[in-house]
Amino acid sequence: MNAITIRNLPPDVARVIRQKAKIEGTSLNRTVINLLRERVTAPKSPAKRTRYRDLSALAGSWTRAEAAEFDKHLAAQRKIDSELWK
Repeated sequence: MNAITIRNLPPDVARVIRQKAKIEGTSLNRTVINLLRERVTAPKSPAKRTRYRDLSALAGSWTRAEAAEFDKHLAAQRKIDSELWK
C-alpha cells in the first residue's frame, strides 16, 4: 500500500478531520482515506456545480406516487372549517 505525507495541513482542516473521525469512530487514517475516496469517485459533471442555499434543488425530486401520498395527507388540512369563519 502506498503512503502519502501531507505537509502544512491547515489547522481548521485538521480539526474537521479529527472531529469527523471521532464522530464516525474511525482512525484519522481511515477518515482521510474515506474523504479522499468520496472526492475522487464523486460523479464529475462537465459544468461547474451550482450550490443553492434554498430548497429549489428539491423541486421536482418526488415521484408521482410520493407527491400523491403527500397530497393525500394534506387533504384534511386543506378543508375549510366554516365554523371557524363565523
